[in-house]
Amino acid sequence: EENKVLREKLRERSRFENIVYGSPKMMELMGLVARVAPSPATVLIRGESGTGKELVATAIHQASPRAAKPMVKVNCAAIPETLLESELFGHEKGAFTGASQRRVGRFEEADGGTLFLDEIGDLSPSLQVKLLRVLQEREFQRVGSNLTLRTDVRLIAATHHDLEEAMKKGRFREDLYYRLNVITIHLPPLRERKEDIPLLIDHFLKKYSKENQKEVFDVSKEARAALLRYPYPGNVRELENIIERAVVLCRGTSITTQDLPFHLLDGRSERLWQPTGKGKTLPESLEEIERDLILKSLREHQGVQTKAARALGISERVLRYKIRKYQIDTSQLSSGEEGLRLPAEGTVLNS
Repeated sequence: EENKVLREKLRERSRFENIVYGSPKMMELMGLVARVAPSPATVLIRGESGTGKELVATAIHQASPRAAKPMVKVNCAAIPETLLESELFGHEKGAFTGASQRRVGRFEEADGGTLFLDEIGDLSPSLQVKLLRVLQEREFQRVGSNLTLRTDVRLIAATHHDLEEAMKKGRFREDLYYRLNVITIHLPPLRERKEDIPLLIDHFLKKYSKENQKEVFDVSKEARAALLRYPYPGNVRELENIIERAVVLCRGTSITTQDLPFHLLDGRSERLWQPTGKGKTLPESLEEIERDLILKSLREHQGVQTKAARALGISERVLRYKIRKYQIDTSQLSSGEEGLRLPAEGTVLNS
């Protein structure tokens, strides 16, 4: 019986070789992925930014009977609402200003395969209704057309948002939530799967040494200790960016603390993760930590958002969103400044 379980786990490892893991949490999760993959059921992948939701979605597709068909990926947060409907469902020539020819949408492109909708929590109410129809009826219409088209698509959605809270506030449809929530996969943050950090360090070290044609074989004891100690608010994506940066900067064959970002070494990251006071919920505490890290990175890079985003392991678009969310007044930022002042209520913020 033990040998049978071991063989099954080895089969799972070989099928999902692009995902690096060894922790009990991830082994359990990948077992679920293996069981879910053969089914046509809708899957909702949840987890913080940078945890690898797209990677898991790809693994599900590649292990499914639809693997030979297309997997089409759409980031709902990266496309303006006015264009997203056309992106998903396509449009007819003349449907709107600038529609000079017919366009096939993502649902048509993915026919017979898998459509991955990342950041599903950012969908507008009107698009939520249209997506619900596709899930219920398996049909849709192009923008500017009355012709109903059928679709055979497996939908995998992902979000870092609290959809239950969004439902309470009326921002996310309850009926769509239950259509999406057939099978839910919760990806743990990297700080909850610390056993995987050494494996990921070695994986990214090999990857970026090869990409940069450098002979960087190892990480010094001190640098590895700093990497293992850091809480990674940006999760696996942040770790990957840190290792890539270190490989590029490394002057020898071993990464040292000199090749690591300052915030990994100054002890601040550990202090940030101490209890933040009585009466605060986990989301409130995490937001406080995230805001502090963003402020620190902006200060370190004199307000240059491209550099700050790169150091944080997030896109510039996500950084702009966070700046607005936390009301960070970037106009008050200068290299010699001790602190940042928050703008008065109603102030228009830079982005």
